[in-house]
Amino acid sequence: MAKITLGCEPVIGSLIPSKKRDYRVTNRLQEGKRPIYAVVFNFIDSRYYNVFATVGGNRVTVYQCLEGGVIAVLQSYIDEDKDESFYTVSWACDADGTPLLVAGGINGIIRVIDAGNEKIHKSFVGHGDSVNEIRTQALRPSLVLSASKDESVRLWNVQTGICILIFAGAGGHRNEVLSVDFHPSDIYRIASCGMDNTVKIWSMKEFWTYVERSFTWEGSPSQFPTKYVQFPVLIASIHTNYVDCNRWLGDFILSKSVDNEFVLWEPKMKEQSPGEGTVDILQKYPVPECDIWFIKLSCDFHYNAAAIGNREGKIFVWELQTSPPSLIARLSHVQSKSPIRQTAMSFDGSTILSCCEDGTIWRWDTVATS
Repeated sequence: MAKITLGCEPVIGSLIPSKKRDYRVTNRLQEGKRPIYAVVFNFIDSRYYNVFATVGGNRVTVYQCLEGGVIAVLQSYIDEDKDESFYTVSWACDADGTPLLVAGGINGIIRVIDAGNEKIHKSFVGHGDSVNEIRTQALRPSLVLSASKDESVRLWNVQTGICILIFAGAGGHRNEVLSVDFHPSDIYRIASCGMDNTVKIWSMKEFWTYVERSFTWEGSPSQFPTKYVQFPVLIASIHTNYVDCNRWLGDFILSKSVDNEFVLWEPKMKEQSPGEGTVDILQKYPVPECDIWFIKLSCDFHYNAAAIGNREGKIFVWELQTSPPSLIARLSHVQSKSPIRQTAMSFDGSTILSCCEDGTIWRWDTVATS
């Protein structure tokens, strides 16, 4: 278990907005009655940077953000199982660049949907319980990770339908895995976190030949020699409660629990003794009334800012590249009162979307300041 280094106190951000950017509500959609758990822009393909997807109930919906606050519905996929409740969705793509949506939820079946024709491209069966988060490897967008209630993380190839690696076992999570993320530049490294209150950093380096083989495998996906990765390279106890979101910020990690803040910290691995090492907590970003689990933050493409909602329907936008942390904006609207499960920042951060427990999607756009 990584130890927290003493001596350096983390820098805590002030909740007084810097007013560097002003946002205003430009649209509000009522998608349906069921909670919307995820919203995500497509950062995989520059042709579709203004396209986003949401999941709620057994439905995956694709929209486009147009000028003047307009949100156009492009497509909708309804799962054949009316009891499915999707919790997460991520953009990926096939070998030929076809945009794919990868969604998972209460059933534990991962649906890969061809965004071109609204049909199922593939279904991945393997998780023994619900899927809480899916993330795509930006450098190889055919690779996706899934985090599950079954205490495991799985690496899939959406092109070939293969489950390549399973991160679980002796050193794995001891409760539901709630969030997972690929390192932005180190293709071998991932981070996961969950209900065992830990963040675990894993390396795929010694298993990378299996990743490469998954692209050229000609047999049935079920015959592929899926490997277990049992030991993480670092286990960090940054939080004292469930950790429901972790995101890499360069070599640092942003993570949040249910204690009204998210935290920026640096993992320091000991190459000789995997699992051990130290963590240095650098900064804390307060988020009032953010004390329920399954609230996730989002960043713009270049990780300049992070947006996160709370259980009262408010959004806090934090600058990520400053010390001490600077609050760019605090967004609230008299009619937005429902918990915001996830936000999505557009490529340059000029649009922020939020999806809510009451089935609404809100769009905020920056206002030109004189």
